[in-house]
Amino acid sequence: MTGKLRLGLNIDHVATVRNARGSGYPDPVRAALLAAEAGADGITAHLREDRRHITDDDIARLSAELTIPLNLEMAATEEMLAIALRHRPHAVCIVPEKREERTTEGGLDAAGQHDHLAPIVARLRDNGSRVSLFIEPDARQIEAAIRLGAPVVELHTGRFAELEGAAQAEELKRLADAAALAVKNGIEPHAGHGLTFDNVVPIAAIPQLMELNIGHFLIGEAIFDGLVPVVLRMRALMDSAR
Repeated sequence: MTGKLRLGLNIDHVATVRNARGSGYPDPVRAALLAAEAGADGITAHLREDRRHITDDDIARLSAELTIPLNLEMAATEEMLAIALRHRPHAVCIVPEKREERTTEGGLDAAGQHDHLAPIVARLRDNGSRVSLFIEPDARQIEAAIRLGAPVVELHTGRFAELEGAAQAEELKRLADAAALAVKNGIEPHAGHGLTFDNVVPIAAIPQLMELNIGHFLIGEAIFDGLVPVVLRMRALMDSAR
């Protein structure tokens, strides 16, 4: 199942910098449009319950101005469901969210939260958005995604990014096995979290993966080299793996 691996750029942390001063800049929508010009295949934005970076207005503007797909990351709450139903983004990725965390820590327990997630997944799907579940590379969670009728899973690569040597190789195998299991069951696998220039190639080489979502690292690198060159370099590394 090899083919072009899509790159989704997460623009959350452009908004983080903006919000540090409460000003109107830097504008995450401008970053999204620049990334699209540079070859990003989609834009990811996480509207958190505490609005610590992306805001409701950002989502409205992204929905209106983007010519590439918008992937809205959200917690499984009634408030976020209403927003997603209103804007009808191309994709909605349901993620776990704890107010005290700095970033998403681990995958969603789709198996343990089936009854809570089922009506949310169904309403999003019926409204025309592709539903993705951000999960650990674990057979139990993929089986839960099958039962929930989610067409996409995004495999959490954060643990892989933190490990080294044999432990990292073992985690890479877990990710590859999970991607293969997803495809075998008709689910499209994506991956993301903690990916950098230094570690992306082995992940990108997993043939079943169709999309990587990368944010914090690329926005950080853009401070030094500019957003367009950074997106182009990541795109080239991903392509080289295929």
